[in-house]
Amino acid sequence: MTTTQPRTERGTHRAQREHVAALHAELTRNQLVTWTSGNVSERVPGEDLFVIKGSGVLYDELTWEGITVCDLDGNAVDGVKRPSSDTDAHAYVYRHMPQVNGQVHTHSPYATAWAARAEPVPCVLTAMADEFGGPIPIGPFALIGDDSIGRGIVETLRDSRSPAVLMQNHGVFTIGPSAKAAVKAAVMTEDVARTVHLSRQLGEPLPIAQSDIDSLYARYQNVYGQ
Repeated sequence: MTTTQPRTERGTHRAQREHVAALHAELTRNQLVTWTSGNVSERVPGEDLFVIKGSGVLYDELTWEGITVCDLDGNAVDGVKRPSSDTDAHAYVYRHMPQVNGQVHTHSPYATAWAARAEPVPCVLTAMADEFGGPIPIGPFALIGDDSIGRGIVETLRDSRSPAVLMQNHGVFTIGPSAKAAVKAAVMTEDVARTVHLSRQLGEPLPIAQSDIDSLYARYQNVYGQ
Protein backbone atom coordinates (compact mmCIF):
# COMPACT_ATOMS: atom_id res chain seq x y z
CA MET A 1 0.00 0.00 0.00
CA THR A 2 1.10 3.55 -0.59
CA THR A 3 0.36 7.00 0.75
CA THR A 4 1.22 9.16 -2.23
CA GLN A 5 0.86 12.92 -2.01
CA PRO A 6 -1.37 14.71 -4.53
CA ARG A 7 0.11 17.77 -6.19
CA THR A 8 -2.83 20.09 -5.68
CA GLU A 9 -5.46 20.94 -3.08
CA ARG A 10 -8.94 20.66 -4.59
CA GLY A 11 -10.77 21.33 -1.34
CA THR A 12 -13.00 18.26 -1.51
CA HIS A 13 -14.93 17.23 1.61
CA ARG A 14 -13.95 20.50 3.25
CA ALA A 15 -16.78 20.52 5.84
CA GLN A 16 -15.86 17.06 7.07
CA ARG A 17 -12.17 17.95 7.12
CA GLU A 18 -12.98 21.03 9.21
CA HIS A 19 -14.98 18.85 11.60
CA VAL A 20 -12.18 16.31 12.00
CA ALA A 21 -9.57 19.05 12.41
CA ALA A 22 -11.64 20.56 15.22
CA LEU A 23 -11.99 17.19 16.98
CA HIS A 24 -8.22 17.07 17.43
CA ALA A 25 -8.60 19.85 20.01
CA GLU A 26 -10.22 17.27 22.30
CA LEU A 27 -7.01 15.23 22.23
CA THR A 28 -4.93 18.14 23.47
CA ARG A 29 -7.65 19.38 25.86
CA ASN A 30 -7.75 15.97 27.53
CA GLN A 31 -3.94 15.61 27.48
CA LEU A 32 -4.00 12.48 25.33
CA VAL A 33 -1.20 13.54 22.96
CA THR A 34 2.14 15.32 22.96
CA TRP A 35 3.72 17.45 20.23
CA THR A 36 2.40 16.08 16.90
CA SER A 37 1.63 12.49 17.93
CA GLY A 38 -1.80 10.96 17.52
CA ASN A 39 -4.54 11.36 14.95
CA VAL A 40 -8.25 11.28 14.23
CA SER A 41 -9.79 9.90 11.05
CA GLU A 42 -13.33 9.56 9.73
CA ARG A 43 -14.93 7.65 6.86
CA VAL A 44 -16.53 9.78 4.14
CA PRO A 45 -20.22 8.77 3.99
CA GLY A 46 -21.19 6.98 0.82
CA GLU A 47 -17.68 6.93 -0.65
CA ASP A 48 -14.67 4.64 -0.40
CA LEU A 49 -12.69 7.42 1.24
CA PHE A 50 -11.67 8.68 4.66
CA VAL A 51 -10.04 11.81 6.02
CA ILE A 52 -7.06 11.80 8.39
CA LYS A 53 -4.61 14.18 10.02
CA GLY A 54 -1.47 15.00 8.07
CA SER A 55 1.80 13.55 9.30
CA GLY A 56 3.70 15.74 11.77
CA VAL A 57 1.25 18.65 11.67
CA LEU A 58 1.28 20.71 14.88
CA TYR A 59 -2.06 20.75 16.68
CA ASP A 60 -1.96 24.52 17.17
CA GLU A 61 -1.60 24.92 13.40
CA LEU A 62 -4.14 22.29 12.38
CA THR A 63 -6.83 23.52 9.98
CA TRP A 64 -8.90 21.67 7.39
CA GLU A 65 -5.89 21.86 5.06
CA GLY A 66 -3.96 19.70 7.52
CA ILE A 67 -6.49 16.91 6.98
CA THR A 68 -5.88 14.70 3.94
CA VAL A 69 -8.45 12.71 1.98
CA CYS A 70 -7.43 9.09 1.32
CA ASP A 71 -8.92 6.10 -0.43
CA LEU A 72 -9.43 2.80 1.39
CA ASP A 73 -6.05 1.55 0.20
CA GLY A 74 -4.38 4.41 2.05
CA ASN A 75 -3.56 6.50 -1.02
CA ALA A 76 -3.92 10.26 -0.63
CA VAL A 77 -6.38 11.62 -3.17
CA ASP A 78 -6.73 15.26 -2.05
CA GLY A 79 -4.78 17.56 0.23
CA VAL A 80 -1.29 19.02 0.29
CA LYS A 81 -0.16 17.25 3.49
CA ARG A 82 1.31 13.76 3.49
CA PRO A 83 -1.14 11.69 5.56
CA SER A 84 -0.36 10.20 8.96
CA SER A 85 2.12 7.34 9.24
CA ASP A 86 -0.83 5.36 10.65
CA THR A 87 -2.86 5.76 7.45
CA ASP A 88 -2.45 2.17 6.29
CA ALA A 89 -3.65 0.93 9.68
CA HIS A 90 -6.74 3.13 9.53
CA ALA A 91 -7.40 2.05 5.94
CA TYR A 92 -7.21 -1.64 6.88
CA VAL A 93 -9.75 -1.14 9.68
CA TYR A 94 -12.16 0.71 7.39
CA ARG A 95 -11.90 -2.03 4.76
CA HIS A 96 -12.51 -4.86 7.21
CA MET A 97 -14.92 -3.29 9.72
CA PRO A 98 -17.68 -1.58 7.72
CA GLN A 99 -19.50 -0.57 10.92
CA VAL A 100 -16.53 1.64 11.89
CA ASN A 101 -16.77 5.25 10.71
CA GLY A 102 -14.20 6.90 12.98
CA GLN A 103 -10.84 6.08 14.51
CA VAL A 104 -8.43 7.69 16.97
CA HIS A 105 -4.85 6.93 17.93
CA THR A 106 -3.10 8.34 21.01
CA HIS A 107 -0.15 7.63 23.28
CA SER A 108 -2.02 8.81 26.37
CA PRO A 109 0.27 8.10 29.34
CA TYR A 110 -1.73 5.88 31.70
CA ALA A 111 -3.29 3.74 29.00
CA THR A 112 0.03 3.43 27.18
CA ALA A 113 1.67 2.34 30.43
CA TRP A 114 -0.72 -0.64 30.44
CA ALA A 115 0.18 -1.27 26.78
CA ALA A 116 3.87 -1.24 27.66
CA ARG A 117 3.21 -4.09 30.08
CA ALA A 118 0.91 -5.88 27.62
CA GLU A 119 -1.75 -5.99 30.31
CA PRO A 120 -5.47 -5.47 29.65
CA VAL A 121 -7.23 -2.94 31.86
CA PRO A 122 -9.60 -5.09 33.96
CA CYS A 123 -13.27 -4.19 34.14
CA VAL A 124 -13.48 -3.08 37.76
CA LEU A 125 -15.51 0.14 37.29
CA THR A 126 -19.12 0.60 36.30
CA ALA A 127 -17.96 3.26 33.82
CA MET A 128 -15.88 0.58 32.11
CA ALA A 129 -18.81 -1.80 31.96
CA ASP A 130 -20.91 1.01 30.46
CA GLU A 131 -18.47 2.11 27.77
CA PHE A 132 -16.35 -0.96 27.06
CA GLY A 133 -18.56 -3.88 28.05
CA GLY A 134 -15.59 -5.59 29.70
CA PRO A 135 -11.82 -5.17 29.94
CA ILE A 136 -9.85 -3.04 27.50
CA PRO A 137 -7.95 -5.68 25.53
CA ILE A 138 -4.32 -5.86 24.46
CA GLY A 139 -3.48 -6.15 20.78
CA PRO A 140 -0.28 -7.67 19.34
CA PHE A 141 3.03 -5.90 18.86
CA ALA A 142 3.24 -4.46 15.34
CA LEU A 143 5.60 -2.11 13.55
CA ILE A 144 4.47 1.21 12.08
CA GLY A 145 4.54 1.72 8.32
CA ASP A 146 2.18 -0.85 6.83
CA ASP A 147 -1.17 -2.40 7.72
CA SER A 148 0.20 -4.65 10.51
CA ILE A 149 -1.28 -2.42 13.19
CA GLY A 150 -4.64 -2.42 11.41
CA ARG A 151 -4.60 -6.20 11.28
CA GLY A 152 -3.96 -6.34 15.01
CA ILE A 153 -6.78 -3.90 15.73
CA VAL A 154 -9.26 -5.89 13.65
CA GLU A 155 -8.18 -9.25 15.09
CA THR A 156 -8.54 -7.93 18.64
CA LEU A 157 -11.77 -5.95 18.34
CA ARG A 158 -13.71 -8.01 15.81
CA ASP A 159 -15.34 -10.12 18.55
CA SER A 160 -15.05 -7.58 21.39
CA ARG A 161 -17.54 -5.04 22.72
CA SER A 162 -14.66 -2.70 23.52
CA PRO A 163 -14.21 0.31 21.23
CA ALA A 164 -10.57 0.50 22.37
CA VAL A 165 -7.49 -1.67 22.07
CA LEU A 166 -4.09 -1.15 23.68
CA MET A 167 -1.54 -2.18 21.08
CA GLN A 168 1.40 -3.77 22.86
CA ASN A 169 4.37 -1.42 23.42
CA HIS A 170 2.62 1.25 21.36
CA GLY A 171 -0.55 2.95 22.52
CA VAL A 172 -4.30 3.40 22.21
CA PHE A 173 -6.44 2.85 19.14
CA THR A 174 -10.19 3.44 19.33
CA ILE A 175 -13.04 2.92 16.88
CA GLY A 176 -16.59 4.21 16.71
CA PRO A 177 -19.65 4.88 14.56
CA SER A 178 -18.24 8.39 14.10
CA ALA A 179 -14.99 10.22 14.72
CA LYS A 180 -16.57 11.96 17.72
CA ALA A 181 -17.52 8.59 19.25
CA ALA A 182 -13.97 7.33 18.75
CA VAL A 183 -12.61 10.47 20.44
CA LYS A 184 -14.94 9.88 23.39
CA ALA A 185 -13.66 6.30 23.65
CA ALA A 186 -10.06 7.56 23.68
CA VAL A 187 -10.87 10.03 26.47
CA MET A 188 -12.63 7.32 28.48
CA THR A 189 -9.76 4.88 27.92
CA GLU A 190 -7.25 7.20 29.52
CA ASP A 191 -9.64 8.08 32.35
CA VAL A 192 -10.31 4.50 33.41
CA ALA A 193 -6.68 3.43 32.86
CA ARG A 194 -5.64 6.15 35.31
CA THR A 195 -8.32 5.29 37.86
CA VAL A 196 -7.58 1.56 37.83
CA HIS A 197 -3.87 2.30 38.15
CA LEU A 198 -4.53 4.45 41.21
CA SER A 199 -6.77 1.78 42.69
CA ARG A 200 -4.01 -0.78 42.36
CA GLN A 201 -1.71 1.41 44.43
CA LEU A 202 -4.15 0.91 47.31
CA GLY A 203 -4.74 -2.80 46.83
CA GLU A 204 -6.34 -5.23 44.41
CA PRO A 205 -9.43 -3.78 42.69
CA LEU A 206 -12.63 -5.75 43.17
CA PRO A 207 -13.96 -7.42 40.02
CA ILE A 208 -17.50 -6.87 38.75
CA ALA A 209 -19.55 -9.98 38.03
CA GLN A 210 -20.00 -10.69 34.31
CA SER A 211 -23.80 -10.63 34.65
CA ASP A 212 -23.60 -7.14 36.14
CA ILE A 213 -21.20 -6.01 33.40
CA ASP A 214 -23.67 -7.25 30.79
CA SER A 215 -26.56 -5.45 32.51
CA LEU A 216 -24.64 -2.18 32.86
CA TYR A 217 -23.48 -2.31 29.23
CA ALA A 218 -26.98 -2.99 27.90
CA ARG A 219 -28.47 -0.13 29.91
CA TYR A 220 -25.81 2.38 28.93
CA GLN A 221 -25.91 1.49 25.24
CA ASN A 222 -29.69 1.33 24.93
CA VAL A 223 -31.28 3.50 27.65
CA TYR A 224 -28.81 6.13 28.89
CA GLY A 225 -28.99 9.67 27.45
CA GLN A 226 -31.54 11.63 25.45
